[in-house]
Amino acid sequence: MEINLIIAGIVGLVLGVGGGFAIFRPKSQKIEEKARHEAKRIHHTAQQEAEKLLSDARHQAQKTRHSLQDEENESRKRIHHMQQQADERIAKREGMLEQRMEKADAQKEKYESALKNYEAQKQILQKKTDEQDQVLASLSKLSKEDAKKELLKRMETEVSDQLTDTLRRRVELMREKADEEANEVLIRSIQRQASTTTVENTTSVVKIDSEELKGKIIGKEGRNINAFEMLTGVDVIIDDSPGTITLSCFDMFRRYVAKVALERLVKDGRINPSRIEESIRDAERSTDKLILEIGQKAAQDLDMDRLPDPVLKLLGRLRFRTSYGQNVLDHSKEVGWLAESIANQIPGADSDICRKAGLLHDIGKAVSHEVEGGHAVIGKDILEKFGIDERIVTAMKSHHEDFPYESIEARIIQAADAISASRPGARRETLEKYIKRLKELESIAGSFKGVEKSFAIQAGREVRVFVNAKELDDLKSKKLSFDIARKLEKECQYPGEVQVTVIRENRFEEVAR
Repeated sequence: MEINLIIAGIVGLVLGVGGGFAIFRPKSQKIEEKARHEAKRIHHTAQQEAEKLLSDARHQAQKTRHSLQDEENESRKRIHHMQQQADERIAKREGMLEQRMEKADAQKEKYESALKNYEAQKQILQKKTDEQDQVLASLSKLSKEDAKKELLKRMETEVSDQLTDTLRRRVELMREKADEEANEVLIRSIQRQASTTTVENTTSVVKIDSEELKGKIIGKEGRNINAFEMLTGVDVIIDDSPGTITLSCFDMFRRYVAKVALERLVKDGRINPSRIEESIRDAERSTDKLILEIGQKAAQDLDMDRLPDPVLKLLGRLRFRTSYGQNVLDHSKEVGWLAESIANQIPGADSDICRKAGLLHDIGKAVSHEVEGGHAVIGKDILEKFGIDERIVTAMKSHHEDFPYESIEARIIQAADAISASRPGARRETLEKYIKRLKELESIAGSFKGVEKSFAIQAGREVRVFVNAKELDDLKSKKLSFDIARKLEKECQYPGEVQVTVIRENRFEEVAR
């Protein structure tokens, strides 16, 4: 039964396939024939388009070739025309050159002929001159050389007075003209520079917010104020003036350090001897940085680069020095500008060297109170030590005639220094004498053995001397005050009296751990 079913299924499948093939075969033949026809049509169309494109390309190429040939022919014509023009110009120039050469040859022949005639005439003239000299010598019985000497002698005798008078007038005129030109140069230079003649005083004022701070600053039995004055060398004046404390000292640098230290103490509020010492050390460090910045600013103002830091610091210290009341740094900058202005009007002078030498000419004053010798000599040694340009050193060292003038720049610096110092109001001699007297008081007190520090305070009415407690006992300290007072009487001139105070202090410290 199952086998019959399987056979029946297979037979049905075969009949179905055969019937389907019989039905769909005509359709597939039609589709294939249609596709072949479409392919032929597409192939024919593509072939026609390709032939058309090829024909167009050939036509365009032929057109381009003709165009290039036309351009090439045109270029050849232009080149040929230009070559013809160049040949014509060259031929024309060659003709002109030949004409000039012919003219030159003719001129040369004329010159040579004239030269031969000149030589011939010269020989004839020389022969006649020699004959005349022989005749004159035979008549006067003098040789040619003797005759010249006799003639010169007579002329000198006859016109010597006139020559002397003429030379004297010329010298006077030259001097007058030189003086006028020099005055004109100086006047122009002075007018170009603004005069800043400020006078420094000898006191500084510190503002305080509360009157109670005055008591703190004085301290118990005055120990705070005494410690402050001992460490700074500045006189602290506390009076009834509301909201202010006055610091008095002729040394501007010392006074500035004291002002910075006191302002820090007032701001902090803790005031005792140890804090005072710490505050003063901090103020000294900050001031050291400040003077470097001041020196750098001054060097930049006068366009002076590459100065060593020690030299810049010395420049900055000049800000805290005065000469007859005139600020030394301002004076140095002014001398630099004046020297440059003068040099710009004098042929052969180097204005750059003058400007730099003017700025550095007084640098020795920054340490003149610490080193022996004039400030010009000290400044010269400092600049040579740090390798400053030799031309600058040569120009600055002669401004007070400590050295001979070796260059025109040296004379310009001397003139600029004199101009700056002689401006109306630039200097006050009384202040300079006062400061000099205070320094002299300190110097004499510090010359004794065992003295550590000495300060002139209260406008020179008192000298405070701090001695080494290990070297001097109380008896020797008392004798020291007597010796200092007698030496001041002998060597110094001062109004009124000067009190000598010798302070001997033993300090014992220990650390608890």
